[in-house]
Parts: sequence; structure tokens; C-alpha cells
Amino acid sequence: MDEGDSDRPFDGASVDPGTVFAELARILYKGADAEQVYTAICAAATLLVPGCDRASVMLRKGGDYVTVAATDPVAAHIDQLERSLGEGPCVDTIEEAVPQIEADLRDGSSWPELARVLVETTPVRGAMGFRLLIDEHKVGALNLFSDRPGAFTARSADHASVLTAFASVTVTAVDRGDDVASLRSGLASNREIGKAIGLLMATENISSDEAFDLLRRTSQQMNRKVADLARDLVESHHARSSGR
Repeated sequence: MDEGDSDRPFDGASVDPGTVFAELARILYKGADAEQVYTAICAAATLLVPGCDRASVMLRKGGDYVTVAATDPVAAHIDQLERSLGEGPCVDTIEEAVPQIEADLRDGSSWPELARVLVETTPVRGAMGFRLLIDEHKVGALNLFSDRPGAFTARSADHASVLTAFASVTVTAVDRGDDVASLRSGLASNREIGKAIGLLMATENISSDEAFDLLRRTSQQMNRKVADLARDLVESHHARSSGR
């Protein structure tokens, strides 16, 4: 985004899922290949997830996990440390079904050796890891880091979950060989997906991950595109709200 953008909307406290998807479409608009898409996801994390200062995307390549994008050398270095030590948020979240979140690595971390090294040698004080999936198969992780102890909150995790849902869709598209230009175009025109996720979260009292999964499963059952189903859901809600 241009530094002079007067409509830069993100203060880390008032971002809804619809805005997340709309902003990602803007960020990805000029991307040309998969690497740029993954880099845009990392950049988006620092804009959209409260407390996030750095981010990386790690994917399985053959029998190994490699960092395919990172906001900076520190984030990439942390991924390498996790692989060498065999512990940390990205390593654990790939194997576990739940996100890995530690807001303050100085306070009794589940990854004691990694936490010690990070506190001693980097500015990072908090970490989160969210698993990326392709067709329900674990393939990697979105890793988020904060330089401020205690900066990661429940709101941070919620926004990160929405971003992870988007990232999983993107990774799936790239893995299947979908044209990235078509993916960008679809994202730009289908911000209804994000709006529908927010609507389901509010009406069904479910998390962003559960809302996205509900939308995805319903689209499969009805043999309809997720974007089309999302648009109908949003339009139906607006019609009911206006009394039509």
C-alpha cells in the first residue's frame, strides 16, 4: 500500500472479517506469483492482527518444512531455530489441531529452549502458530511474532484465525495450480466471503474458523461456490433486516 493512503483502516482493534478480506485483495492486487502471495499474507498479518510485528509462512516441501515467506530476517531465523530445536509454535501447530499461543515467552514457555534463545538474541517476546490445511491435510503453518510481551490477546487470535482461513484457501489454490491472477481477481470481487463469516460468527455464536468451515461445508453439500453462497447469505440477511 502507498504510504500516503489516507484510507488505511487498520488500528488493530476494529477490524472485522469482511474488512480483512477486502484489504487482502488490495494487498494482493499487484502480486504476480505464489511467492508474492505468501509474502502478502505475511505483510497482512502485521496490519490485521493486533500485536503482530513479524510473520512467516512455513509449508511442507517433500519430507521437510521450509519457510516460503517472511516479513524480515528475524522471522525467517525463528523458523529455522524451531526446525533445528524441534520445538515452537509452528512445529507444534502443524502436529496439533489447536493454535499455539504464548503472549509472553519470558513467563514459563512451553518451548523453554526456543524461548530462552529468542529472549536472549532477538526482540521477539510473543509467538502464535496457526495450522494451514489443503483439503483437510496439514501442510504448514502461519507464524506470528510480537516484540511486545503480552501484546497477543484473544482479539489477536480471532483475527489471526480469519487470516489463516484465507491463507489456507490461497495455499490450496496455489497447490492446485490455479492462476494467481484469477485468484486475485476472485478475492477482489468476493469480499462477501468475509462478510458472511462475520455474519455467521454473530448469528451462530461461533468462532471465525467454525464459521468458515460451516460456509465451506455447506457450499460442498449444495454444490455451490463458496463466494456465491456467501453473497446469497449476506443479501438474505440484508433483506430480512430491511423488512423486504
